[in-house]
Order: sequence, then structure tokens, then C-alpha cells
Amino acid sequence: MTNDVVDVPGAGPVHRIGFGAMQLAGPGVFGPPGDRDRAARVLRRAVELGIDHIDTSDFYGPWVVNELIAEVLRPYPQNLLLATKIGAYRDHRGGWPPLVHPDALRAQVHDNLRRLHLEALDLVYLRHSAEQPGIPWEDQVGALAELREAGLVRSIGLSNVDLAQFEQARAIAPISAVQNSYNVVDRAAADLLDRTAALGVPFVPFFPLGSAFQPNSRALSDQVVRGVAERLGVAPAQVSLAWLLHRAPNTLLIPGTSSIEHLESNCAADQVKLSEADVQELDDLVAEGTTAERPL
Repeated sequence: MTNDVVDVPGAGPVHRIGFGAMQLAGPGVFGPPGDRDRAARVLRRAVELGIDHIDTSDFYGPWVVNELIAEVLRPYPQNLLLATKIGAYRDHRGGWPPLVHPDALRAQVHDNLRRLHLEALDLVYLRHSAEQPGIPWEDQVGALAELREAGLVRSIGLSNVDLAQFEQARAIAPISAVQNSYNVVDRAAADLLDRTAALGVPFVPFFPLGSAFQPNSRALSDQVVRGVAERLGVAPAQVSLAWLLHRAPNTLLIPGTSSIEHLESNCAADQVKLSEADVQELDDLVAEGTTAERPL
């Protein structure tokens, strides 16, 4: 990876390519990994490659991934930023129901602290859900603001939000990052990305390569992406990630994988040089299918 970094206010600078740990859980992000040793090797290799930003959550497993991270990476490297998410729980069917009462949000922060063996969390994303019960958004953000003032949270992020919710939250507390679905064929959050870029707030696209959760929006299967990759002699995933790095200077990437080979390939995406013609061809893609709420 290059030395290109972006500052996360309150948490510090990180390289623009990080690692999303979601896929280290079992199928459907539920239960333990099929090969725990392999998952541990992926985490160790991520740190060896210079990754200093790992995205996780108690949702993943649930609890499995946070416990694995603590087991494998402690004592944590001094420059490692661990980001987590709150605002939901996993039901017995593997669903992601919202859990956003301020008391529940406080409990989730303490749960993450305990499982990650930390005294303070570097970055905590508050996940918005359209299905959430009648808890005012301001009360949810306010709960995180109180935790930040108490020193348990260093910086606050938002996930799965629109531009209006972002602006409402900014009026309550400093917002250090936004994590929304965004990739070369899913650009529903383009206005929010542009706004965060103008403010210098990091934007972290989840599903940067598309996802099975987006059956009509598979970035890697798009023929334009594959055509650019063939011309450049690189993997389609590297093209998609390189386009995101080019899209705005505040993007931080967290591609997830349970494969060391894919991890190493993703980390090399910042070496891919897209021509102006390549960028224009990718820019001209039109998102297909739904841009409904994602399960993160």
C-alpha cells in the first residue's frame, strides 16, 4: 500500500485501504467461522500488510468476530484504529432488528469495550434503521455524544444515513465518519459523499465490491468493470476499489474477505492506475436495481 492517509477526527490518521472483518464470521455473518485458524491468519496478515483500520461489530457472529480480533491481535498495534457499530442485534434466525433506545446503545458500547478488551473505542458508528421504533434520532445521537464526553468513545460515526440525518447529527455532536453503501454501480449516497468530502469527513463505503445482499447491484459482475480490468491486467475487485479511491479524497475502503489471497489483492488496489478514459467509462455506469436499506 502507499502512504496515502486520511485523518479520522478524534481517532487519528489511517491508510485509505483498511479491512472489513464481517466475513470472518460464519455463513450469513452468523456463527463461528468454518476455519478459525484461517480467519486468524487473515487478521494477522492484514496487520503485516500495514492495514491500520479494521471495521468490526458485535453484530458479526454475533460477538464472534470481536472476540476473534481480541484473541488474535492483542496487544493491539499502537496505530491500529478499531471501528465498531451499534444500533442493532442478531435474532435467532440471523436477522438484524434495530436496538436503538439510548440505554441499549450505552449497553452495546460497553459490550464492545468488554469483548475487544479496550478502555475506549476509537470510532463507533450509529446504525440508522428505517424499521426502528419511535426513538428520536436526536436522542440516539445524544447517547453517543454523552459516551464521547465520558471518554468511552473517541469519535462518532454514522451508518446507513441520508444527508438530512447527517446534518441533524452534526448539530448535536462532531461526526468523524460516515459509512454507507456505495460502489461503482450503487450510488444512492452520492450527495452524502459529496457533502462529507466538502467537510473533510471520511466516507467509508460498505459493500465496495457489491454484495449478495444487493442481488441487482453486483459491481464485480458488471461487464464494464470486467472490461477495464482485462485491459489493465488486474482483478475486477481492484478496478472497483481504485475507482472508489479516485471518486473522492475522503474515501476510506474496508473490503472484507476471509481469504489471504483476496486480502493481498485488495491491498494492492491503490497501485492500479486508471486512465481518464477508464474513469469516464466507470463514471458512466448507471446503478441498477434497488438501493434499499442494507443489513449493516
